[in-house]
Amino acid sequence: MYAIRKPPRLALLCAALLMAACKQIATQADDPYDIGKMDLKPVPAKVTSERHKGPFAEGNALSMGAELKPLDPAPVKTVRLDTTHKIIEIAPGIKFSAWTFGDQVPGPTIRARVGDKIRFSMTNRSDEVMPGVQFVAAPMMHSMDFHAAMVSPQDKYRSIAPGQTIEFEFTVNYPGVFMFHCGTPMILEHIASGMYGALIVEPREGYPTKADREYMVVQSEFYAKPDPQQRKVDGQPLYVLDGENLKKAASSYTVFNGYLNGMVKKPLPAKPGERVRLFVLNVGPSKTSSFHVVGTIFDRVYIEGNPDNQFRGMQTVLLGSSNSAIVEFMIPEAGQYIMVDHHFANASQGAIGLVDAGEVKPKEKADLEHHNMPATATPTDPAAVQGKLDFESKCLACHSIGRGKKLGPDLLGVTKRRSDEWLRKWLATPEKMLETDADAKAMLKEYNNIPMPNQNLSSAEIDRYMKYFQWVDSQPIGVVHSGEGGH
Repeated sequence: MYAIRKPPRLALLCAALLMAACKQIATQADDPYDIGKMDLKPVPAKVTSERHKGPFAEGNALSMGAELKPLDPAPVKTVRLDTTHKIIEIAPGIKFSAWTFGDQVPGPTIRARVGDKIRFSMTNRSDEVMPGVQFVAAPMMHSMDFHAAMVSPQDKYRSIAPGQTIEFEFTVNYPGVFMFHCGTPMILEHIASGMYGALIVEPREGYPTKADREYMVVQSEFYAKPDPQQRKVDGQPLYVLDGENLKKAASSYTVFNGYLNGMVKKPLPAKPGERVRLFVLNVGPSKTSSFHVVGTIFDRVYIEGNPDNQFRGMQTVLLGSSNSAIVEFMIPEAGQYIMVDHHFANASQGAIGLVDAGEVKPKEKADLEHHNMPATATPTDPAAVQGKLDFESKCLACHSIGRGKKLGPDLLGVTKRRSDEWLRKWLATPEKMLETDADAKAMLKEYNNIPMPNQNLSSAEIDRYMKYFQWVDSQPIGVVHSGEGGH
C-alpha cells in the first residue's frame, strides 16, 4: 500500500494565487468601468459666429416634458439647445424673467446609452427678442456644463457671447441621471434663473426591470421679487431674480418641473398594477430634497441613476444639489399618489406632484394631506397673489374657499361675516381670541374643539391674507372656487 501524500503547502498557495489572479483578470475583462475602454479623447470644441435659426431645441434624443420618449437607438445623438432670455410663469400670476436652454425651464431631457456619442451645439440667442415681450435681462455670456461628460472644462464649457455658437462632442461612459447647467459665473445666478436640465444615460444592457411608465421629475428653487422698475407683462407684475435671498438660500418657490404645483394640475398618469419609474434630479441650486411618494414603497432605488448603486424598499431618497436617483414602485390600487419633498418647508413652497392612477369611489376618497390644489382664478395684485399662495400652502388642510366645511370653516365670504379688525386679530393671535372673544369660542365649539394653531404670521403676511380674502369676496359667484381641489 502506498501512502497518499498531501500536496506541499507551497503548491497549494501557488494554486490559490493563480486562481485569484485568473479571477481578477476575468473581472477586469468584464469591468464596465474599465477606463482603458472609455473614450477620453474627444475632438476640440469649435466656436463660430454662425447663428442657429428656427427652433431653440432639436434632436431625436430630446423629451420636452415629464413623459420620456423611448431611447433613440442611434449611436450618435445630435442635440441642439440654444439659450434664450424670456418670461416664464412659475406660479399663478408670477411672471419671472428667466434664462433658458431650449427656450424652456427645465431644459429638454436628453436620453442616451453608455457608449453613445453626444454631438452638441448651442447658439447664445440671448440677444433675440422673444415674441410678445421686450428684453428683461440684457444679453450676456452663457455656456454649457454636462455632468455626464469627461472633457476639459476650459475647452468644452467655455462661455460664448450673444450670437456665437459652440459645438463639441463627448462619449457618455457611465450610466446615471446627470445634471447639465450653465457654467458661466456667477453660476448660482445662472442656475437660479432657469439654466438646467437632465441627461439620462442608460446602462449598455438596459435596466434590470421593465417599467410601464417613465417620467422625469426635476426639483429646483426660484428666488423671485417684484421688479424694482415695476414693469408688467400682459398686465401682470414682472418678477426678477432676488439676489439677496438667493445668497441666503431663502427661496420663494421650490417646485417640480418648473412650476408651483404644476404636476398637481397635470398629474402623471398610471394604472393599478403598473411599475412606475421616476428619474428624479434635484438641481438645487442650494437645497436638499427628501423625495417621497405617499402610498407606496420604492421597490428599487438606483442612486445617481446607476443600477450598480441599488437599494431596496426605501421610503424616502435624500438628494443634495445636483444629486439624482431612479426610483421604481408599483401602483397597488386606484388612487392619487402624492409626490412630495418630505422636507416640508420645500413642499409648502410648491414641491408637490401627483401620480394619478384613477379615481376611487367617492366614499373612499381621502383628503390629500400633503398637497394643495390652487383655484382656477388668480388675482393680479402682487400682495393678493402672494396671499393666495400662502393660503394654498398653509391653510387648505383645514379650510376651503367655496367647497364647504373641513376641519375649519369655509372662508368664502369671510370678509363679509367678520370685520377686518377681527380677522387681523384672529390671524395674529388665535389663542388670545379664544380666551376673550365670544364668536371665537362659539366657532371652536362648532368645529369639535380643534383650535387654529398660531402661525406666527408677520404683519406683512397678515396684510397679504387680507388682500387675498378681500379679492375672493369681490369676485362673481363661481369664479374663484371653480375647479379648486381640497386636501
